[in-house]
Amino acid sequence: METYLRVTFHSEGAKPSEVADRLVGFGFQPTQGNYDFVYDWKTAGRTEQLLDLADEVSRLLRGYRVLLEIESV
Repeated sequence: METYLRVTFHSEGAKPSEVADRLVGFGFQPTQGNYDFVYDWKTAGRTEQLLDLADEVSRLLRGYRVLLEIESV
């Protein structure tokens, strides 16, 4: 399973490079196309794991003034 993340930046928020560094440090990889980052689970994830990941990403970027869109397939 993979979780895709799209990030929308705010001009008064953190620099995109700072956000990218935090996400890569957490385990996301930059990607091109419709999404900005991908997290590869290596196995099928459970709903609880997906919610935990979303919570952690939200905490990780709190205060950075970015909008997140998450999709898992």
